Amino acid sequence: MKILIIEDEKDMLQNMKDFLLKENFVVETAESVAEARNKIGVYTYDCILLDINLKDGSGFQLLEELKQNKIEDGVIIVSARNSLDDKLEGLNLGADDYLAKPFHMAELNARVKAVLRRRQFNGNNKIKIGNLSIDLDEHEASIDDKPLHLNRKEYEILLFFTSNQNRLVNKSALAEHVWGDHIDQADSFEFIYSQIKNLRKKLKTAGAEIEIKAVYGIGYKLITQ
Repeated sequence: MKILIIEDEKDMLQNMKDFLLKENFVVETAESVAEARNKIGVYTYDCILLDINLKDGSGFQLLEELKQNKIEDGVIIVSARNSLDDKLEGLNLGADDYLAKPFHMAELNARVKAVLRRRQFNGNNKIKIGNLSIDLDEHEASIDDKPLHLNRKEYEILLFFTSNQNRLVNKSALAEHVWGDHIDQADSFEFIYSQIKNLRKKLKTAGAEIEIKAVYGIGYKLITQ
C-alpha cells in the first residue's frame, strides 16, 4: 500500500515516514503544495496524509483540487489546527478523516488502515478470494488456511492484484505502486518479472484457486479458476 505524506515540518515528516515504512507501507513525501501537485499528477496513492498549513498554500485548497479533478486517493488531514470549523471544512471538502496533532503514531497507523479498508475492501480487515485469504492487519496470506510464505514485495504485489481483481494491470502501474516513485530510475522491469514469477509459482504450488495471468505486451490480471 502506497502513502503520500504532505508535510513541511521536517521532523514530523521524517517521524511519520519512518514509522509507516516499518509498517510495510511504500511511502513518498512532499513538503509543499507545488511538490504535492507534481506527484499527485503523475502517481496514484492509496492514502494521502495532508497538512493544512503548508509554506506555499493551503492543504484545504489542494484537497478541493483533488476532488474537482476526481482523484479518488484516500485523504487524512493531519493538522495542528484542532477547531471544529477546520474539521468540518476538511470533511466537507471530501477528506476521509481528520487527525489533530499531536498524536500517537499507532493512532495514525490505525486511521490509515481504516481508510484503506473502507475504500478498497469494504471495511474488511480480511480478504478472501477462492481459497486465498489475506489478513491485512497481520500482513499474512494463506491458501486453505495454510500459510503462504511470501517476501514483502510478493505480498504487496498480491495485495495490489486483489484490490484490482479482474482488472488488467499494466507493468508500469504495478511497478510504480509497489516500488514507489524511484521506479523512474530503473532500467527495466526485470525485477518485476522475477517477483511475479516467484509469486505465481508459490500460488500454484499451494493449490491456489486464483491465477495471475500474463497479458502479452501489456501486463497482468488476477483471475479465479
